[in-house]
Amino acid sequence: MRKFFLGLVLLLVAVAVGLAAWDPLTAEASAAPAFRPTDVQIARDKFGVPHIFGKTDADVAYGVAYAHSEDDFATLQEVIAMTRGRTGALLGADGAKIDYVAELLDIRKTAARDWPRLPADVRALFTAYAAGLNHYADKHPDEVRLSGLFPVTGEDVVAGFVLRSPFFFGLDSVLGRLTEGKPLFREGGPALDAADKLVPRELTPVGRDPDHNGSNGMAVAPGRAPDGATRLVSNSHQPWTGGVAWYELVVHSGEGWDFAGANFPGSPYPFLGHNKYLGWTNTVNRPDLIDVYKLVLDDSGEKYRFDGKWVPLEKRRVWLRVKYGPFVLPVPQTVWRSVQGPVIKNAKGAFAIRYAGMDQSAMVTQYYRLNKAKDFAEWRAAMAGQGVPATNFIYADAKGNIGLFYNAMFPDRPAGFNWRGVLPGDTSADVWTKTLPFERVPALVNPRSGFVMNANNTPWVAAGPGSELDPAAFSPLMGIEDDMTNRAVRLIDLFGAPGPIDAARLKTIKYDTAYAKSGYAKVWIDRLLALDAKGDAQIAAAQDLLRAWDWNLDGKGQGDALALLVLRPANGSHYQRKADPDPMTVLRESAAHLQTYFGTLDPGLGTVLRLRHGEGAHRVDLPLDGGNDTVRASTLWDVEPDGRLKVRHGDSFIMFVTWDKAGRVHSESVQPFGAATTRPESPHYNDQAPLFVAHRLKPVLFDPAALRASGARFYRP
Repeated sequence: MRKFFLGLVLLLVAVAVGLAAWDPLTAEASAAPAFRPTDVQIARDKFGVPHIFGKTDADVAYGVAYAHSEDDFATLQEVIAMTRGRTGALLGADGAKIDYVAELLDIRKTAARDWPRLPADVRALFTAYAAGLNHYADKHPDEVRLSGLFPVTGEDVVAGFVLRSPFFFGLDSVLGRLTEGKPLFREGGPALDAADKLVPRELTPVGRDPDHNGSNGMAVAPGRAPDGATRLVSNSHQPWTGGVAWYELVVHSGEGWDFAGANFPGSPYPFLGHNKYLGWTNTVNRPDLIDVYKLVLDDSGEKYRFDGKWVPLEKRRVWLRVKYGPFVLPVPQTVWRSVQGPVIKNAKGAFAIRYAGMDQSAMVTQYYRLNKAKDFAEWRAAMAGQGVPATNFIYADAKGNIGLFYNAMFPDRPAGFNWRGVLPGDTSADVWTKTLPFERVPALVNPRSGFVMNANNTPWVAAGPGSELDPAAFSPLMGIEDDMTNRAVRLIDLFGAPGPIDAARLKTIKYDTAYAKSGYAKVWIDRLLALDAKGDAQIAAAQDLLRAWDWNLDGKGQGDALALLVLRPANGSHYQRKADPDPMTVLRESAAHLQTYFGTLDPGLGTVLRLRHGEGAHRVDLPLDGGNDTVRASTLWDVEPDGRLKVRHGDSFIMFVTWDKAGRVHSESVQPFGAATTRPESPHYNDQAPLFVAHRLKPVLFDPAALRASGARFYRP
């Protein structure tokens, strides 16, 4: 018996060792990219922002990877794990969901097919970036979170772009609802009747997922500026940490790549910002770029009817790697695919998904070409490549040009189908194979008003009365959104006021914290004020406070904290296009929260709304202003144990760019925390936070001479 138990223990130990070791041993190995930098230098300015210098563009990309690793290697590993099917091994069950989606979308096949087809300079850039990540991992093995994750290749990095691009226009929502068997949210385009005619509906904030939906972009032409300058404001709203948090950088290459801006973890170049000649920023747009098809399956569940024939579903068995405690367990899953695209099965049947940019990686080339464009013609030619599936571009340049481009890879849909609903999956007649050319994309260039803006609203409102695009010029089958946001209403009003727009006025516009007394906010507040208090003194007092509220979340008037709390649920429901919550429940819970934690219905906004980050010597805990749909955005928060609201999403990377009358560029920027957001020991962990809460900016030392004169620290990776 003793031998039996001893044998059982040894067996269990062997199993445990096997489970602990199988993941790195069975992970698909990558060969280290054969890249050796020729000349790379990194400089850190006063705020720790990296300025990367290289003899070649590839040298710069190598330095970008290394510098970003110094500041946030933990997040970079999560991004790389996504591309290698090992997020579950790193993060557990939640990470495994990402791995399943990557398998469902077959991102590795797309990356492998497209990699040899990419231009040689693009492959060189991504190869060098991967080499920079590997170099950091080799020098800091104690920071590597997952055995066998490195080395990575340029192809791995490209796969990350393929995976993440469609989620910016709502693919995550569609996949999630189908997986759970829930009804789909209303699609982003206008509603159509049976004859493909527009059905009028009320205007609501755009988007399905408030966690990834935001941003303001603005550009002002020289004609509106008293000093003849051209101005661009980048005001992105993103999570403040994680895989889609902005990382500021400046690059300088001997091959003419000079750019200041910000990227996401896993990118060798900035996604927005400026070079000497031009610049742009982005805002999320939500046209209808996703179509869902209901398949008719046979009794086996493995064939579907298509054009009168039974066609086999493509079927792949995949093994998800899921971390449970110290072990990584293999979990089998099946992924399906039809001629339309990836297939999800649920209790209601089988549904195929077709979406813009499916099975392509052209976005990696487009972003690089935009970075290096020297004038409007080159920039527009890069845009015409249509690699980026969706996102608005707000443009400005040294020559005084400004513009809004409602960029999207619009499906070339035939008429006669209900493209806003679930489509029949048994016919090729509704399976689009092409996208519309760039010339069909809504674009507003140099309007008479002298400004353009977007705040996640319809492109039909961008420059004020008399300067707008005509919606009738664009097919309703394009699914272009007709939504408005409070931010858009405010920006149109503020820009449309008479008089010149100088730097000071533009800054006031960008930091506006008001709600317009119109749209969903007005309807919602009126509903709260119409509630019968029924002798409830607290509800009556809350209503009185909202009646006296000045419709501005600047933290200076009465009722700001209460207004912030009651508006958030209503705005969230509109963002996701679902029914409003119960107004009495929202008002009662909001009032109770303030009374419980602050002993009053009217604490100061800054007492409640906080910028909090980290622990230790560099921890910050500072007051904030703005709300979830104000131009100065504090969008999402977590409720802390002391009742304070810790903001985690809203105004993120902010950049003001100016080209003076002579065409010389100058810029300023700020982040909520600092350059080293996951390095609590760094002085640059939170050093920008005081500037951020005070509506102040720091200089971007784009000129290398100015950088050197500032006393920046130079070193080689």
